[in-house]
Amino acid sequence: MDHAPEPAPAPARATPAASPDDASTAERISAFASFRERNFAVMWTASLVSQTGQWLQNVAVPFVVFQLTGSGAWLGFTAFMMLLPMVLLGPMAGSVADRFDRRRVLAIGAGLQGLLTAGLWLTWAAGVRSVGVLIVLVTAVSCVAGITVASWQAFVPSLVPRRLLLNAVTLNSAQFNAARAFGPALGGLVIATAGPSWAFFVNAVSFFAIVGGLVLVKVPRIERPPSQGRPRVLAEMWTAMRYVRTQRGIVASLAVVFALGLLGGPLFNLVVVFAQEVYDVGDGAYGVLAACIGIGSILSAPVWAGWGSRQRRGSMVSLAMVGYGAALVAVGAAPVYAVGAAALLVSGAGYLGISSTLNTTIQMQVTELMRGRVLALYVMSLTLAMPIGSLVQGALIDVIGPQWTVAGAGVLFLGVFFVLRFATDLFVHMDDVPDHDRVHEGELQLDVAESEAVEAAVEGR
Repeated sequence: MDHAPEPAPAPARATPAASPDDASTAERISAFASFRERNFAVMWTASLVSQTGQWLQNVAVPFVVFQLTGSGAWLGFTAFMMLLPMVLLGPMAGSVADRFDRRRVLAIGAGLQGLLTAGLWLTWAAGVRSVGVLIVLVTAVSCVAGITVASWQAFVPSLVPRRLLLNAVTLNSAQFNAARAFGPALGGLVIATAGPSWAFFVNAVSFFAIVGGLVLVKVPRIERPPSQGRPRVLAEMWTAMRYVRTQRGIVASLAVVFALGLLGGPLFNLVVVFAQEVYDVGDGAYGVLAACIGIGSILSAPVWAGWGSRQRRGSMVSLAMVGYGAALVAVGAAPVYAVGAAALLVSGAGYLGISSTLNTTIQMQVTELMRGRVLALYVMSLTLAMPIGSLVQGALIDVIGPQWTVAGAGVLFLGVFFVLRFATDLFVHMDDVPDHDRVHEGELQLDVAESEAVEAAVEGR
């Protein structure tokens, strides 16, 4: 029987955010409060180990590609292929996160990534020096990551009480950026002394830290509504997009993270070009330069996690965006190594401020029924923008050089900030507090007939 499509979900009632003076709870939260929660401390440590290995490999891959090809375009294409699976598999990732036990999904995913990365190590150790083979293997690893990334994002809130969510998200982002500091520095040392194959080996082993952490934690079971037949991934993602349209704070977060990925995301992979062509430094100095982004994030983490907990999220993201855009311009304009390193430190601080504020906004405003799918949209926005930015900036480097390319990206990023901040009211809504009690499950799902029609149209049945 045909049914008329239901209207889009009505917006959840939002109440104005409390002023900083009213945030007495936030004032009592120390910068490292979430570490008192055993589950969070265990997974934070396990993830730090795994992410350090991942960033060690993230240094080795562009180094190897640039050594084999000498081309910025190849660097951009490699980054594109590493990120593309996260975009294509995003709808599936959101559905998996909302339908299945997230801890089990993460354990299986980490094990598969470890095995695939071990294959990359064995291939390189055997003497294979093919860019094509390298890209195929790192893309396969990215496919697994693309399916599990939304589950990880949705898993974090189950590790701490709700009142510590902002603190936990910020510390989780700091952990990622701590790995971004340790990994590249270690990667530069490993590449200079032992070669890239050992970077791949360390990363393969590090994935099993996640498996061990997941075995140790105990998290409450999430009650989910009964599944209605087989998953209809695209229709479920369409439902999530309809829901997001009603949450302007989440819309703001998606817009900012897309600009961040497009204009700032390629920076890490371009550091090797600055090291070799602009500053003419060795492998060890390259590793230190790449680590500066993560070091800047670590140094700023207590500020964002402590002081930032008492500020409005709209104000925080404004401050961080201005700092990050200015840092990109400074990186492009830096005439010497030391100035470039200092600018990368500032960029790391700005990046942490942006990413932690956006993630917290979504985690605080999304309803649990939609958490996995909305976080998948967030990851898809970032990972769609980053490969596009990598392709464009990689090609521009071969034409106008790395300095003009990165400085131009910084100017454009500042332009995006001024448009969002002064031409729209989106940043104001980042501090909204939706009343999820007024949002019924039925309002968050499409009519069954409409879902089937959307899916059938895509499948061509």
